[in-house]
Amino acid sequence: MTIFEAVILGIVEGITEFLPVSSTGHMILASYFMGIQEDPFTKLFEVCIQLGAILSVVVLYWKRFFDFSKWQFYMKLIIAVIPALILGFLFNDAIEGLLESPLTVSISLILGGIVLLFIDKVFKNPEITQEPEIKPKNAFVIGLWQCISMIPGVSRSAATIIGGMQQNLTRSLAAEFSFFLAVPTMAAATGYTLILKDWKVNGAEIKGYEMLTQNSDNLMMFGIGALMSFIVAMIAIKSFITFLQKHGFRVFGVYRIIAGLIMLFVLGMKSV
Repeated sequence: MTIFEAVILGIVEGITEFLPVSSTGHMILASYFMGIQEDPFTKLFEVCIQLGAILSVVVLYWKRFFDFSKWQFYMKLIIAVIPALILGFLFNDAIEGLLESPLTVSISLILGGIVLLFIDKVFKNPEITQEPEIKPKNAFVIGLWQCISMIPGVSRSAATIIGGMQQNLTRSLAAEFSFFLAVPTMAAATGYTLILKDWKVNGAEIKGYEMLTQNSDNLMMFGIGALMSFIVAMIAIKSFITFLQKHGFRVFGVYRIIAGLIMLFVLGMKSV
């Protein structure tokens, strides 16, 4: 991986992590077209630079995250992340196989885009406007919706926001809770990737942290990618809430459909 490739993937992660367009899908497609998708370090990198995006949420909402008197807030995040932890552990191998498929990403982008075209008309009368009003059962159901995003291209953000709206949250509150839920979810995914997962590199199995610290280049690429994702995600989060309140999801639906169709066309041309 070069510095240029690390910067590109960091920007892609930062822009797409909290938008309903699938950050994983976009990074898979970006690495595919840069010809580095088969590199084990690239796959590790794509998960771990989410730490930058996590930090952006914590910084922007630091008063909420460090108000330890509001223990219910933490409890709801724990409840919401449980389904993804269980299913992620049970179906890790199947998920890994899907992560290597640009075709899966393209189809998921299109299908998810079609859903976003109409989702604003489905949930019209939200009743929950403040985070303290979210009940543990609401959080758990949103966590179940998040599990759909294990299919690359679906979008964790889209799944959890739609899940929030289905639980009668306003669009903006559903988006905020999606941001909050991203922190334990991505922290768990990064921890698993670095500490527990075995990676095959040159015929040998090593842990993610061993691959990351193999040489200074790997550490530098990770630092660059995480920094870029942090900076860009800060901007994306602020802009997204304002845009969502004014315009809804339709634009993102159109974008996903166009992007998915273009990817299918390119993949088809490559196979000819």
